[in-house]
Amino acid sequence: MSKQMNLTQQAPILRASGLTKSYGDRAALVDASFELWSGEVLAIVGESGSGKTTLLNALAARDQPDSGTVEFQLKNGQLTDIFKMTEAQRRLLARTDWGFVHQNSADGLRMEVSAGANVGERLMALGDRHYGKLRATACEWLSRVEIDPSRIDDLPRHFSGGMRQRLQIARNLVTQPRLVFMDEPTSGLDVSVQAKLLDLLRQLTQKLGLASIIVTHDLAVARLLAHRMIVMRRGRIVETGLTDQVLDDPQHPYTQLLVSSVLQP
Repeated sequence: MSKQMNLTQQAPILRASGLTKSYGDRAALVDASFELWSGEVLAIVGESGSGKTTLLNALAARDQPDSGTVEFQLKNGQLTDIFKMTEAQRRLLARTDWGFVHQNSADGLRMEVSAGANVGERLMALGDRHYGKLRATACEWLSRVEIDPSRIDDLPRHFSGGMRQRLQIARNLVTQPRLVFMDEPTSGLDVSVQAKLLDLLRQLTQKLGLASIIVTHDLAVARLLAHRMIVMRRGRIVETGLTDQVLDDPQHPYTQLLVSSVLQP
């Protein structure tokens, strides 16, 4: 896979600095810092309990860290601390410039409304009200994620697991976000379904130039999709670098262990 990207921007699209989070006596995140550039796909890997989901939730403003900052580059080019925004500003960001693909598709879809309504809902939140246009856009996005547009009026609960994940992707991408967070997007799917979904994600991230952060325990997912990867252990980032470089020549003993063994979710 060719994973070239343009890193000529003056500032990163996202910058995390010194993120720390504890739950009681347990340090879930310790001094995590990194930058993400527009068009870059970053994988966060590690075994269960390593802190990768805690980091993702802090980055996506779903859980405020105890200390540290997360800055996002607004459309005017300014890096802004997301935790200094108002709740309303963060909600708007989540509906427009950001997407979030959940591990469990039921968490990211409205299961009792149609596939078309799931896709069109984010557009309606931005003020689109023309029914014909909304339906046409929903059909277009169903096609882009390889769902037959004739299923537009079907409920997601009638879809297979793989189709639900593809619908969730369409729901997130319809507003043309600049950054998409993904939490174990292929977990729990059959191997053949996983492969199809990964190929779709690879094509879409390349075609749309999306910046993406993907949490995964599967190193094969990281190798296929990510330009760069972060390895986490016990809440700390222990290694970071270009994906192929980290996987082919791991430096940290923990990364060496991961590469030589099969990670359990």
